Amino acid sequence: MRVLLVEDDEILGDAVKTHVHRQGHAVDWALSRDEAEASLAAATYDLVLLDLRLPDGSGLDILNALRARRCEMPVIIMTAHDQVSDRIAGLNAGADDYLVKPVDLGELQARIHAVSRRYGTHKLPALTVKDLSIYPSERRVAGADGAEIQLSSREWAVLDRLIARKRAIVSKGQIEEALYAFGAEVESNTVEVYVSRLRRKLGKDAIETVRGVGYRISSDAN
Repeated sequence: MRVLLVEDDEILGDAVKTHVHRQGHAVDWALSRDEAEASLAAATYDLVLLDLRLPDGSGLDILNALRARRCEMPVIIMTAHDQVSDRIAGLNAGADDYLVKPVDLGELQARIHAVSRRYGTHKLPALTVKDLSIYPSERRVAGADGAEIQLSSREWAVLDRLIARKRAIVSKGQIEEALYAFGAEVESNTVEVYVSRLRRKLGKDAIETVRGVGYRISSDAN
């Protein structure tokens, strides 16, 4: 997933960014409301981790703006505001979950997994690609013999992008968005490397190349 972290506390922000990145997600970190809004305008995110008290405004304003645009992007609030009224305000504004600081990183990861199961590719039913069975909600792939095929977090990031647009072509840039945060050094052959790894594990015909355009999951997928 590509995650936007909105947090002005540099110590906490660095810890959260590092932890989430180690789980295989691309993380952009905004330290203010203005930076967060600029990031949301420039990229597509799978999840927002949102602090409420920012130096130039309230995180609730960001959340309200997203929901006013009918954007269903999942949002987890992380804040020192521990009053019940604050939690109610955040949830009523459209937050999917709420964590009170200090944030336990293990619990944060569990909450991210829980929210992700309700959105995006994790809402998709199982699909078959030739002899493979793919279960997005469980992040599991089984071969013809039923044995599980292990994929890394980044391999899942690529596969998620492809199965989310099962009948469409996904450009190299769209796949890079799932793998890299702003400012990260993008190697020219990264997408090709991960597509090659997936083909070795899933079969060479599982992912089709549309030369000069991008990639798509096999047209046999159903």
